[in-house]
Formats: sequence, structure tokens, C-alpha cells
Amino acid sequence: MKKAVTSLTVISMAFLAACGGAPAGTGKTDGGAAPAGDKKPAAEAVKTGDKKTLEFWYIDPGDKEKVYLEAVERFKKKHPDVEVKALQTPNDTYKQKFAVAMSGGNPPDVFHSWGGGWLKEFVNQGNVLDLTGKIDENNYVKTVLDNAKFGGKPYGVPLGLSITAFWYNKDIFNKHGLKPPATWEELLKVVDTLKQNKVIPIALANQPKWPGAYYFMYLADRAAGSDLFKNALGRKGQGFDDDGYVQAGKYIQELVKRDAFNKGFNGIPWDAGQGRQLLYTEQAAMLVMSQSIVNNVRQEAPDYEKKLDFFPFPILPSGKGDPSDLGGASAPVWSVSAKSKNPDLAIELIKELSSTETAQAYSDRTGSLVGVKGVTYKDEFAKRLGALTEKAKDIHWPYDQTLPPDLAELHKDTTQALFGLSMTPEEAAKKMEEKAKQILK
Repeated sequence: MKKAVTSLTVISMAFLAACGGAPAGTGKTDGGAAPAGDKKPAAEAVKTGDKKTLEFWYIDPGDKEKVYLEAVERFKKKHPDVEVKALQTPNDTYKQKFAVAMSGGNPPDVFHSWGGGWLKEFVNQGNVLDLTGKIDENNYVKTVLDNAKFGGKPYGVPLGLSITAFWYNKDIFNKHGLKPPATWEELLKVVDTLKQNKVIPIALANQPKWPGAYYFMYLADRAAGSDLFKNALGRKGQGFDDDGYVQAGKYIQELVKRDAFNKGFNGIPWDAGQGRQLLYTEQAAMLVMSQSIVNNVRQEAPDYEKKLDFFPFPILPSGKGDPSDLGGASAPVWSVSAKSKNPDLAIELIKELSSTETAQAYSDRTGSLVGVKGVTYKDEFAKRLGALTEKAKDIHWPYDQTLPPDLAELHKDTTQALFGLSMTPEEAAKKMEEKAKQILK
């Protein structure tokens, strides 16, 4: 990969998942959460008969889940004395559930993370196993693996690499004579044309706050360049009150005031799927999302895929950002609890979950990129996104996975307030910088 990548630190909750049914044998209820009192502590690695038990937690439904469970089955064939209890929990509730398990001393042996500061918090507490010398780092794309390294030591192995883009309905665009916009002015014209034809221009489910943050991060990058966030985080001459961030807020509010989004967007949850339904029913034409939307479509509305396409986030007038820059995230990253009673077996499981065989299936069946070497992209979405990634001068990673926890939450809160028109761009930037001065050294 030819790119310079933002240094990676921090908290998260975000990304890649939606509610959905699960195959039998995953040990979960219809809602995706384990029944109260039903779970034995993973750290005990208890024996079921003559078998040792590992607990494995993840967030993704659909084809991603199937790929994970197939990897689990391969692991079990190699280790017939081990039982793996797999539990899927929807994205927006996973973080709290995991934090409770970790603080209660009952974490899963193997768990999903996004790397960055979210993982670092648990590493700092001594709750994540150091994988130094226990994995072959050459099996992974360096820039992606680095997102799970702290103090030069790896604490997780990556499987997925997700790129964020504008996804759109080709049929709707063709019907109204529209082309994918390359500039902000062109995007506004598309928005106006769709509104005139009673189509919601952009679907947004911003109750969890991170979907709206995609816009803020891209707009800041396009307005001021990739160094803005790095400098603000590193306290190097630019802050979170920089004009680039103020401009990002203004562009967001320009879209809101233009009625570019569905009504009530700040109260609509992502996991429930209401935002995606606006796409599937062709009430809305576009969506800014990671390529996890491909997995959602294949699970929830497979016939819609033939209408689905994407284009890069548009460039801004007089913007200083490189148009090749992308927003991305590394997920899932597989880590092992320091409390696991069978760490060697848990390490073998994360190796299987991030093997070339697993990564190839993950890409082929979900249209995703991967952080594992040796994979040939066959899926058309993956091929095209991979080509963009190779050309990217920079990839910005989600702020809520890079900033310290309190600042990350404020970033999401102020961004949601920008979308709700309850805070001016200047006020949001000022709040962020004031908090940054308190937290960042």
C-alpha cells in the first residue's frame, strides 16, 4: 500500500454492523445478546466434558459472521479438544457489554476490536495479551497492523480494512440523468434535482452519532488537508478550532439546511436498519458509509446489489486536501484477553480468524478489503476500492477511535449537534479545542 497513514490511537464504537439473524449454534438470542446468567466466565476456560472452552465475541452479522464461524469450525477440526462459544452482539451495544465483562473479570478469550485507542484503553489496564513473538507480523499489511500496536508491541491482528465512500442507487441516478458528483457544487446540484423529484437525496441514521462523523472527518480533510487532524492531535500548530474544522461544520449545515437528509435523522439508530430501508425501498438515493453496506445489502436486500455503486467523497472549492485521501478503519481486529486460561489456544484461534483462507473468503463474500497479505481481490467492489486505496496519499482513521475517550465523545456530540443545527460550527470547534487543551499534552 502506498500511503502515509494517520497515527493511530483511541476509543470507538463505531462501525460496521447491523442487526440480523444468526446461524444456529452461535449461542445468542434473537436480539443478539446472551440471556442473563446464561454465560460462564470466559476467563475460566471451563471444561465441557473433556473439552476446554474458549469464548469468542464479535459484532458482524450476515456473510461476515458466516466467514468467522467457518474459521471457527476449521480451528475446531485442528483442536478437537476445544469448544468455541461464539456470541454476536450488534455494533452499537457491543462496547458497553464488553466493558462490563472486562471490568467484571469475565471477558471473552477472543474478542473483536477496532484497534486504536479503544483497544489501547484495555491494553493500558493490562487486560489484553501481548502478541509479541506469538504471531508472524509479516502476514499482515503493516499500516493496518500498526493500528493494534502500542509501544511497538502487537495486541491484535487485523482482518478487515474498511473504506468509506458515497454509495448510491444507479437506477435513480440514471432515471434523473445524474452522474456521480466529483465536486461539492456537483453534489449540491444532485441534491436539488433529487429533491425536485421527491427523492430523499441522502439517507442518514445518526442516533449513534458516528454515521454523521464520516461527513465531518471527510470535510475537514478535504478543506484543510490530512495534516490538520495530526497537528491538532499532536498539538503542533493547529487545533480543533482551526478554520478547517469550522468550514467542515458549515458544509454539514449547508446540507442540512438544503434538506439533503431524511427527516428525524438524528433520532434514527443504525443497527435497526431504518436508514438502509430508505435505500432499499428507493425513497433515498445516497448514503455515506463504509463498505460494510455491501454486507448489509447482501444480507438484507440481495436484489438491491445490482443497483448499488459508489463514488469518492467530493472535493471542495479551494480545498487544500488531496482528492485521493480516504476515510478508513481497521475492523475487525482480533485480540486475546490477558485473563484467558488458555492463551495459546486463543492465539491459535485469532490466527485462524485472520488466516489467508479466512481473509480471502471475507473479501470474496462481503466486498471488503483486508489487512492480511496474500489475498487476491475478486469481488468487483473490493477490486475498485482496493485500487483507490493503492492511490491514496493518506487514510484518516475514525476520530472516535483515535482521540482519548472524553474528547472522542465530545467529537461525536458536537458533530451530532452540528447536524441538529443546535450548535454553530464556531461553537463546536471552540468546545473541542477547550477540551483538547485539558486532555492532550
